[in-house]
Amino acid sequence: MSGILEGKRVLISGVLMESSIAFHAAKLAQEQGAEIILTAFPRPTLTERIAKKLPKPTKVIELDVTNAEHLGRLADVVGEELGGLDGVVHSIGFAPQDALGGNFLNTPFESVATAMHVSAYSLKSLTMACLPLMQNGGSVVGLTFDAQYAWPQYDWMGPAKAALEATSRYIARDLGKQNIRCNLISAGPLGSMAAKSIPGFSDLAAVWDTRSPLEWDLKDPEPAGKGIVALLSDWFPKTTGEIIHVDGGLHAIGA
Repeated sequence: MSGILEGKRVLISGVLMESSIAFHAAKLAQEQGAEIILTAFPRPTLTERIAKKLPKPTKVIELDVTNAEHLGRLADVVGEELGGLDGVVHSIGFAPQDALGGNFLNTPFESVATAMHVSAYSLKSLTMACLPLMQNGGSVVGLTFDAQYAWPQYDWMGPAKAALEATSRYIARDLGKQNIRCNLISAGPLGSMAAKSIPGFSDLAAVWDTRSPLEWDLKDPEPAGKGIVALLSDWFPKTTGEIIHVDGGLHAIGA
């Protein structure tokens, strides 16, 4: 039986650790029949080492999503490798340390601007860089952390994720005529590299111990990876501008 991504070509960003959602999305995508290519920044060699743990070999491209030169050459590099694309996974987020950990009211705009550029605007940048390769339509999938709430310690990454969620809706609006879908997975907290960079992350994650209807495992990124693969597939052909929660159901519980 063939996989749900059989024949698909997918670009995946953000594979930094074996414990990351992006790594599990890449692994599952290969297992489901996709050809993949990875992008990495700032340490492509780290991603190359992690990529060796995937079921099949894959190329790693250096890509700084804030660098116009990198974005400008992306379609040519990926086109030479895969010929085209059917899917793009945006698993990119960053905020300077002074934009996190309870410093919300004192964060300078320069740090906020960096968080917004890398974490939100880059969804548009990456999608547009890949657009020439998506001649037959396709699926763009990003990762958010439910931006309808103010989370402890998360600070300016909260507004950055809110901007990401709005950006996804506008991409869905503007690229729908080209049969390109854009959706987000809103995952619960995981012990990823991104999470470890947030001061006081354990306080945020502890919310899931008491409020999540389904037991939540901080060490298991596979459910979110499965959500990404599902959205990359043809099983959601008319779903766009959506946010799918893979958070144990916590988003539905008031207290």
